[in-house]
Amino acid sequence: MNILVIADAQRYEELQEKGLAKHNVQWKTNLEDVLSVKAFDLVIDTLFDDRLSNAAIYARNPEVPVLACTVKISLAEVMSHTAFEQGFNLMGCNLLPGFITMPVTEVSVLDNTQFGQLDNIMYQLGWEYAVVTDTVGMVTPRVICMIINEAYITAEEGTANRADIDISMKLGTNYPFGPFEWCERIGVKNVYEVLKAVQESLNDNRFEVAALLETEYEAI
Repeated sequence: MNILVIADAQRYEELQEKGLAKHNVQWKTNLEDVLSVKAFDLVIDTLFDDRLSNAAIYARNPEVPVLACTVKISLAEVMSHTAFEQGFNLMGCNLLPGFITMPVTEVSVLDNTQFGQLDNIMYQLGWEYAVVTDTVGMVTPRVICMIINEAYITAEEGTANRADIDISMKLGTNYPFGPFEWCERIGVKNVYEVLKAVQESLNDNRFEVAALLETEYEAI
């Protein structure tokens, strides 16, 4: 396949680890630098939920399927904000840093007609995938970000320091990474914005961002 990848350096490196070697890949950090989306069989937009203006370009090229990072927004919300008059070509993926190389990729679709195309794309990529409900935060990012948030609250209260929290979670729960290690991989900005997006979507105070995490986000 001819694949267009929209990604920063970190996410592109993770995608390479995921395996794209047998395909013809063009990497861009900005969709606006691409002359024609029509030249590609597939677009993998890892930056989509930070650059929602990309949706208008994809809407004008409905014949090209797009695996779009939609953790901070749902596909339904994208559809409501952008007129996909000739067909909806986006399939949601968890393409946040730190998650791309996971063995199973979380994906979501807007309707059942996309399942056949999704299965064919994943087969050609050689990726295992699991379909989840089209909701803000998906499943794994929402859970991991909540755990990170609780770790920030624990550190803020002085119950334990960051290193001890990481060690305790790895030894006590057999997690591959501690909460602060996860946060470093995902990025404070992404963790904060996922939590805020889920809180606003659900109107649920359980996702209220810890003060210490918010302070670190504002310092970026």
